[in-house]
Amino acid sequence: MYGRAKILVIDDEESMRDSCRQTLSRDGNSVELAEDGTKGLAMLAGRSFDIVVLDLKMPGLSGLEVLKHIKQSDPATVVIVITGYATVDSAVEAMKSGAYDFVPKPFTPDTLRVIVKRALEKRELALENFLLRDQLRVSFGPDVVVGRSKSMKKVEELIRKVGPTDSTVLISGESGTGKELVARAIHRASMRRDRPFVVVDCGSLVENLFESELFGHIKGSFTGATATKYGRFELANGGTLFFDEIGNIGINIQTKLLRVIQEREITKVGSSQVVKVDVRIVAATNEDLHEAVKAGVFRDDLFYRLSVVPIAMPPLLARREDIPLLVSHFLNKYNAKRRRGIVAVSDQAMKALVEYDWPGNVRELENTIERAVVLAENDVIGPTDLLYYGPMRAKPAGPSSCEVRRLEEVERDHIEKALAMFNGHRGRTAEALGIDRKTLRTKLKRHGIG
Repeated sequence: MYGRAKILVIDDEESMRDSCRQTLSRDGNSVELAEDGTKGLAMLAGRSFDIVVLDLKMPGLSGLEVLKHIKQSDPATVVIVITGYATVDSAVEAMKSGAYDFVPKPFTPDTLRVIVKRALEKRELALENFLLRDQLRVSFGPDVVVGRSKSMKKVEELIRKVGPTDSTVLISGESGTGKELVARAIHRASMRRDRPFVVVDCGSLVENLFESELFGHIKGSFTGATATKYGRFELANGGTLFFDEIGNIGINIQTKLLRVIQEREITKVGSSQVVKVDVRIVAATNEDLHEAVKAGVFRDDLFYRLSVVPIAMPPLLARREDIPLLVSHFLNKYNAKRRRGIVAVSDQAMKALVEYDWPGNVRELENTIERAVVLAENDVIGPTDLLYYGPMRAKPAGPSSCEVRRLEEVERDHIEKALAMFNGHRGRTAEALGIDRKTLRTKLKRHGIG
């Protein structure tokens, strides 16, 4: 588990409560006690526990009733029931109601410790599996930070210095400059490298679902909440939470995010339980947040909380000397990935690549090289391979191998044809072009395509 486990023991026998506390505390767990079901539920309503050890036979509110209340409010809570031999049938019923396991009385301390340990491992595995499924939907981009320009050397130096700390980092730069790549490099350089790296894409989340995505929700808390959901803060517990395009979140969510950063605790939508979280926050933006603060659309106190260490990512056109190195990196990457044997890029093609202004930055360059690797008919990429399925066009003669006006025309025409091919479906068009939906939206806006 990320930190020690929080365990609640609900039992009407004082000797049993004390025995459970002593046994489970030896492993470094935080153990709290409740003498009846009513008090136990009150404690559960105020904060979150990883494990509940619950006696089934208690005066007043029965253990089975308490179990049902727990599973209705937070199904992720693991419940282990304690039962006497005479109530094994009730234990079976408890298992059907969602209990993880039961311990028949009398039991040894080691028996309880083994069951609790197994339950905690199951809970952690469930969280990790959920995170893994979520991360399978994430496009990671390049695997390493590539560059030998002065501006990239400065970025690498900042990563080296800030990585081992827990300082909050704000990465700024145009779309496609590699902001997420830098965030992942910071995570890998930190003491949290073996913990989760969780991405929040602030540009794609719907405003009214943002709180649920960040903090989670309990079943029935709003229309469509058919099951309890882990929030990104819980998934990132112990690791790094990366807010991509943080400038897109509204003032209401900014206020709640600021509180979480300050207090390091969250509350699920529809719940009153407080959950402590330990995350490092890294944010990225392609907007000028200084201007957003002046315009009143971004909180100044949140901005200063986020930008403890600012890192500015230069656009690709400002570091053209890195392009040949990046081309070589992507050529090797997609030769292996696509099982091709492209050996080089011709001088004329490289000149076109270096001279182009790359409005989509490194991401656009990567997509261009991937397409060229896939489509090239020879083992050397030439200018026509760049033109065939992308925004590049080489002139057949003359001192310059690309022309800005013509590049814009080619890109616009190509996007329009792709849109028509997929009947205006932007998702399928972006996929076919090898770019994400956000980049496609930017290009459509720039070219005035409806």
